[in-house]
Amino acid sequence: MAMPLYQAKAEFFRMLGHPVRIRVLELLGEGPKQVRDLLADTGVEASSLSQQLAVLRRAGIVTSTREGTAVTYALAGPDVADLMLAARRILTEMLAGQAELLDELRETTRETDTAATRT
Repeated sequence: MAMPLYQAKAEFFRMLGHPVRIRVLELLGEGPKQVRDLLADTGVEASSLSQQLAVLRRAGIVTSTREGTAVTYALAGPDVADLMLAARRILTEMLAGQAELLDELRETTRETDTAATRT
């Protein structure tokens, strides 16, 4: 029996669930990059980056090409870049909502403090 779609989606998001993988996908959303550039931009050790790139490559999300000793990675298609942008928009909205709530809490605290000092 085939895996239900919701389970396949959960596996997909679980595969994305590593900060280095997310950072690599964001960087590759700007265009193909050589491994040396990914190393400089992520600040992780070569072995860690290699491991995370292998996960993304096995999942079919990134592709790699070799020219001599240089290996260049790219997104397999534009949908992953769109997903990273959508995640950024969702997080921005969530954080904006949290900032508004924090502002309300601060205002309520000030009002409570002011009322307490009057009594």
